[in-house]
Amino acid sequence: MKVAIPKEIKNNEFRVAITPAGVHDLVSNGHEVLVETGAGLGSSITDESYASAGATIMPTADSTWAAAEMLLKVKEPVASEYAYFRPGLVLFTYLHLAAEPELTRALLQGGVTAIAYETVQLPSRALPLLAPMSEVAGRLAPIVGANAMLKPNGGPGLLVPGVPGTHPAKITVLGGGVAGTAAMQVALGLGAEVTVLDTNLFRLRELDALHYGRVKTIASNSFEIDKAIVDSDMVIGSVLIPGARAPKLVSNELVSRMRPGSVLVDIAVDQGGCFADSHPTTHADPTFTVHGSMFYCVANMPGAVPNTSTYALTNATLPYVRAIANRGWQDALRADPSLALGLNAFGGALTNGPVATAHGLEYRELADVLA
Repeated sequence: MKVAIPKEIKNNEFRVAITPAGVHDLVSNGHEVLVETGAGLGSSITDESYASAGATIMPTADSTWAAAEMLLKVKEPVASEYAYFRPGLVLFTYLHLAAEPELTRALLQGGVTAIAYETVQLPSRALPLLAPMSEVAGRLAPIVGANAMLKPNGGPGLLVPGVPGTHPAKITVLGGGVAGTAAMQVALGLGAEVTVLDTNLFRLRELDALHYGRVKTIASNSFEIDKAIVDSDMVIGSVLIPGARAPKLVSNELVSRMRPGSVLVDIAVDQGGCFADSHPTTHADPTFTVHGSMFYCVANMPGAVPNTSTYALTNATLPYVRAIANRGWQDALRADPSLALGLNAFGGALTNGPVATAHGLEYRELADVLA
């Protein structure tokens, strides 16, 4: 199979969808890997490194997309890439279609076979291809939030750990999943006073046991969310419903009662965000103000640390990429029900229920597509 990797063109996106080790693996399995020139430079991977691993370096994005049987990306295609869509193309990347109506329409009109990293789901309900980037975004969240809290950056001038004789920052994490746990760990390491809210009492017991009571764990409901957030200096939103839009847990009215200069970091913004006023921002212009509070809503947070993110992502995606390349996408999905859940669109129809619900569209059952 011809597996192509274009250069990412989203604002300040420095990741790339494969490493030289990944190229070597696919070439060893008899596949042709085509990498657009310069695609890895943001992750400190040169064309020479790819070529040495067996890749063919392509001169342009046009030639890369045109040659692809399967195209690997990191972030969802942007509008300037929609013209490359065509029937028969297998696109394997993060898509987040529930929050992307225009991209959804373009994929359907183009007849693309679209497999989304974020909806591949194991029987345990774990999301193996979302997890590594959730870990990165979660660990980044308290760091970027702490930076936003500096007075020159528009924050209240509060040092997260404080110093002896002063109060540390109060950080509330909404959601105790992969991203929320990563955020909690770094927030603890920074010396903050940390509260985690989740609807899963078993998960809260785990967090309490792991951290010997250093973290305040609260069963999540609207009353407790209100109570925790108005007392917070920083709020990290990390809730997720696989494939669907994130639930809005923090209203505009609630933000209006927060402390002036407080910071809200929305890790869920690529799924629509869990704060009412969230909208995607970029690394070039990451924050905006609502009622005196600062929102950080960068939709590709891991893109800021590509030397970590690119390798973590390829470690997770490569077994699935290899399976699709070796067997073809239909046989690979039939053989692996977890991978099958990644199929979001095929032949001009949606194949994911939550995405269809988000856009008021009909969808085909996976079983029908794979029959």
